[in-house]
Amino acid sequence: MADLVWLIPAFPLAGFLTILLFGRRLGDPKAGYLATAAVFASFAVAAAVYFDLLSRPEEDRQTVVTLFSWVPVGTLQVDLAFLADPLSILMCLFITFIAGWIHMFAVGYMHGDAKYSKFFLYMNLFVFAMTILVLGENLLVTFLGWEGVGTCSYLLIAFWHTRESAATAGKKAFVTNRVGDWGVMLAMFLAFSAVGSLSYTVLNEGAETGTLAASTASAIAILLLIGAAGKSAQLPLYLWLPDAMEGPTPVSALIHAATMVTGGVFLLTRINPVIQASYDWVPTTIAWVGGLTALFAATIALAQNDIKKVLAYSTVSQIGYMMLAVGSGAYVAGIFHMVTHAGFKALLFLGAGSVIHGMHEEQDMRRMGALRKFMPITAATFIVGWLAIAGVPPFSGFWSKDEILLYTLADNTPLYIVGIITAVLTAFYMTRQIIMVFFGEARWTSLANAEEAPEVAEGEPPVETHNAHGEFKPHESPPIMWIPLVALAGVAMLGGIVNMPKLFGIPSGAAYKLEEWLHPVVEFGEADISGSWADNNKYILVAIAVACALIGIALAWLVYERRRIKPWEPSLFANAWYYDFAVTWFMGNPGREGFQAVADFDATIVDGAVTGTGVAVKATAGEVRKGQTGYVRQYAALIGVGVVLLLGWFVVIRGIL
Repeated sequence: MADLVWLIPAFPLAGFLTILLFGRRLGDPKAGYLATAAVFASFAVAAAVYFDLLSRPEEDRQTVVTLFSWVPVGTLQVDLAFLADPLSILMCLFITFIAGWIHMFAVGYMHGDAKYSKFFLYMNLFVFAMTILVLGENLLVTFLGWEGVGTCSYLLIAFWHTRESAATAGKKAFVTNRVGDWGVMLAMFLAFSAVGSLSYTVLNEGAETGTLAASTASAIAILLLIGAAGKSAQLPLYLWLPDAMEGPTPVSALIHAATMVTGGVFLLTRINPVIQASYDWVPTTIAWVGGLTALFAATIALAQNDIKKVLAYSTVSQIGYMMLAVGSGAYVAGIFHMVTHAGFKALLFLGAGSVIHGMHEEQDMRRMGALRKFMPITAATFIVGWLAIAGVPPFSGFWSKDEILLYTLADNTPLYIVGIITAVLTAFYMTRQIIMVFFGEARWTSLANAEEAPEVAEGEPPVETHNAHGEFKPHESPPIMWIPLVALAGVAMLGGIVNMPKLFGIPSGAAYKLEEWLHPVVEFGEADISGSWADNNKYILVAIAVACALIGIALAWLVYERRRIKPWEPSLFANAWYYDFAVTWFMGNPGREGFQAVADFDATIVDGAVTGTGVAVKATAGEVRKGQTGYVRQYAALIGVGVVLLLGWFVVIRGIL
């Protein structure tokens, strides 16, 4: 069955081609149903391949399916080949499962859109590209999918391109990711020069056997970290992801939960032997990038008022946790958190889409409140996602985040403190969102019936009351939209069972299913913390993690529901530490001038040198050509002169000698 792994990307590709040819004829909603069926069919194939690999001994859980020779150039032999192993199939399982529910939600959410069929065309292409990325047997095939998801993100973020903000956001995502792509391309060049191949198997074997020098391994790992920082929205390249909210909400859910942003973490996990073979400062750098990004984004989320931007910065923060895990050698924990995060983040984004749909396209949380009475299913499922991301047991996020913190403490105590602070902030800002949207006062009623605007913090622009168009009531979404919410809520509640820890008395054979499944892939790079203080005091760390979640929830409840504490939402956080403003200013002023100077240097010096050489050769040739008259007597005279000069030369030389 593993030989049919090519069917995983084939189904969404078939959906893309069918909609490309017959999309207008299918229309709304048939195009959406077709796209959804294609993704779920891909999930069915991934599940079949999973059970096939599961039936094999651990050492045989790897199959390479070669479609054809792609780049046969000298010693560079690259096949278009897929690698079916525990990591790639796990990625395919959750990508297609989550993407399938997102597609179903979009059938209702995009109903009536003028470009309905085109939307699902892009969505199927997005899933196809992501499966190519994770199934690639070598860096070049992965890079094909890598560029594919980048292109699809541009198309979908800028889907409503008649809005200037959406068009700008799409271009911003595309350009920012080109910086990361530069790192991946250089890493491929270096890998080929070092081991003569782009195959992950050859590259990782070189790292495991020591034939790959530590300096080379370090360079490859850092270059791929640059690529991962772009694709997975980490410092300093995170700034495209918050603006990606300009796309339709299902796009946001797909990017944040099942595709784009998981690519960087996957790639670093795939080359974990290379990271292990590098210098010690390389994994430390990865961990600090992840930890600082997690804390940085969490502070920004504290002061956001757009329901989707809170979740966007939350994603940046949670991916930071995954990077922290990778840098700490906790690859299983990082992938575990990727899987649980996919479930509850897709749930939260789709829940936000349901709220926006029920609130007549309103996204400002200051115009919401008390929506649980009008949207009970959305509220109940959103609360499940909140508890999962806040780290409240037994919801899924608690298990994966706690395991990351366990490994981090064993590896780097300062980063553990960063992780704990981030956990408190996460519980706080997510509780703030829950209260502002589903509890408290119904602020949308005053906006609908009176000409008053909600209070605005000093220095912020006034809020436009574009809901003041008469009486209305929020409404629950139709079944095609809330059924995916219920399904994903089940994942958020029960997802932690895939890697439950031994400390709760569960036998290892059942406890470490995900750890055992990924063992062949991460065996060389996974850190061993057995016997460490963190490992010997798991119960204390569990208590600390639970206390952090409860403290964050309690503080937010006192501030926003009970109003016992005055809210503190500094403009520094609301404006994302002015980082985006600084980058924009730099690129528009000294950056533009600097790039213009480079262009001028290229035009005048580089091109001038090339052009000048041509002009000089032409001028010289023109002068020399004058001597080519075609007269024999002239040539004979020149030959005679030459003979005399040669004779004179030899006479002089002989006289000297």
